[in-house]
Amino acid sequence: MNLKPFRFWKGEILSLSLVLSLSLVGASPLWAQTAGFAYVTNASDSTIWAYTINATTGALTPLAGSPLAGDCCVPVSLALTPNGKFAYVAVEDSNIVSVYTANATTGALTPAGFAQTGSSPLSVTVHPSGQFAYVTNALDDNVSAYTINATTGALTPLAGSPFAAGSQPQSVAVSPNGKFAYAANESGDVSAYTINATTGALTPVAGSPFPASGQSLSVTVHPSGQFVYVANSLFNNVSAYTINATTGALTPVAGSPFPTGSQRFSVTVGPMRVTVSPNGKFAYVTVNGDNFGDVSAFTINATTGALTPIPGSPAVGSTPSSVAVSANGQFAYVTNRGDDNVSAYTINATTGALTPAAGSPFATGVGPNSVTTIAPASSCKHDDQEDRHERGDGDEHSEGHGQGDDGHKGHKKHGCHHSGGKDFSED
Repeated sequence: MNLKPFRFWKGEILSLSLVLSLSLVGASPLWAQTAGFAYVTNASDSTIWAYTINATTGALTPLAGSPLAGDCCVPVSLALTPNGKFAYVAVEDSNIVSVYTANATTGALTPAGFAQTGSSPLSVTVHPSGQFAYVTNALDDNVSAYTINATTGALTPLAGSPFAAGSQPQSVAVSPNGKFAYAANESGDVSAYTINATTGALTPVAGSPFPASGQSLSVTVHPSGQFVYVANSLFNNVSAYTINATTGALTPVAGSPFPTGSQRFSVTVGPMRVTVSPNGKFAYVTVNGDNFGDVSAFTINATTGALTPIPGSPAVGSTPSSVAVSANGQFAYVTNRGDDNVSAYTINATTGALTPAAGSPFATGVGPNSVTTIAPASSCKHDDQEDRHERGDGDEHSEGHGQGDDGHKGHKKHGCHHSGGKDFSED
């Protein structure tokens, strides 16, 4: 069974650009009403849907003006800057990254141009500093890197970009301290890089690429910056690694890889995306099979990084792809490509178990393949000068706002977003 996540979704070219907007209702501020925003890219109708997240139930409500028409063909991955000012969407068939300005108070996106990438861009992520963006180009076997204009959000290619990766890189993630980047390759390995703090340039880590399993589709970094997790579709498992804090090299965790997939089904299954909750306690993996899908949930050993299955993985919709956790860690969201909706769950703070949210699933566009969440404005810092000052300490600890397709995408105290793949992320 071919489990490549995005190649089959061919949306029609759409030229209309709509601006998302949200009117504040009532006297209470928006951050008191919501747990932030969720964004879903829909590959088959070339749209981006945006939602508010109900702070009590986790329910999704489309923003006024949603959906937003994307640039051309197949939008597959969305990432936001940590301060919530800009959003970037990898558009597979157009070989571009669309740029949007983002209103961190209302959740609205406004088109602001695009940048050229390589062939078949599948994943985009933003550096925790908000200064750089990275995109995997599956058909060119490399990663494009850009500087981000702090005023306009425009992308400028870095000197030396693109940087070589393994065969058909599917997903890219950056460590919360901003020192390292990792790309999951369909060839079943992980390319590791050190990141130049000044230029954003990537340098391969000695020993890279590091072996994983067949058809590695997603990578995410633990909010502590100590561990990396990779979803391996071909062998139905997740590889786990410890990160060498000095070099960025990866060492397999004892017991890795860890099996995923529901034992209720005697069919071929395949993990698509992996994400970690902002508090670092739980991991969630979307599992795609013949006519079924579920979410494999795990607890994470804080010392070793090992994964232990959480009983009762819930069923989701048809062909689940991306998974993301809200910035407050209370809710999880899964895109169901075959059903054109998003399943929503509440997360048990003690066990990590998932319970379907009232009203779930929630409608999306056609062929949803990535979901990304971000906290409301009150939970983010938006003063660029303050952000730059805080980023002077590249080793500051995360405070429970971890990445994802996709993915993913570490949340430090100046960061807010949580992508599934993307992690698409996925971060």
